[in-house]
Amino acid sequence: MAPRNDRNDREDRDDGFVDKLVHINRVAKVVKGGRRFGFAALVVVGDLKGRVGFGHGKAREVPEAIRKATEAAKRDLIFVPLRDGRTLHHDVSGRHGAGKVLLRTAEAGTGIIAGGPMRAVFEAVGMHDVVAKSLGSSNPYNMVRATFDALKVSAHPKDVAARRGIKYSTLQSRRANVVGAAAAAEEA
Repeated sequence: MAPRNDRNDREDRDDGFVDKLVHINRVAKVVKGGRRFGFAALVVVGDLKGRVGFGHGKAREVPEAIRKATEAAKRDLIFVPLRDGRTLHHDVSGRHGAGKVLLRTAEAGTGIIAGGPMRAVFEAVGMHDVVAKSLGSSNPYNMVRATFDALKVSAHPKDVAARRGIKYSTLQSRRANVVGAAAAAEEA
């Protein structure tokens, strides 16, 4: 039997999901006999094809907290439409509490330019090119929730065209005109 050397590989084989541990918090409760430690884990789960979720779990032991957080993340998955399977269709911003994030589309080959908690979300969703900036709180919980807030408002151009009552090809031709005009302005 082959040894299991990586937790993410095991998760990937089991059900198609990879999980990323974002943060572990240790808390102590002082009792008569000393201190009792508890652990809280923040986990991001994704299928690398556009579905992603996050979860929070608390327990006396770290593995149990991670397991609870992973199960919670799998219960609340969202779908993120990706352009060419690698980046966002348009720039979006999101906020949760004091956490504010700005997510921008990027050219092929840019990579993931983002801080720790946001990077875990993008890797789990399967995004390869994105530029992200955290503008508010650096608390991992707020950053992940703000990132999910931004990803929820991300829309596919077909949905936008349907909402506006125009053809998808018309919307794409307008986008090509705007991109062409921006490129011409840069050259000038």
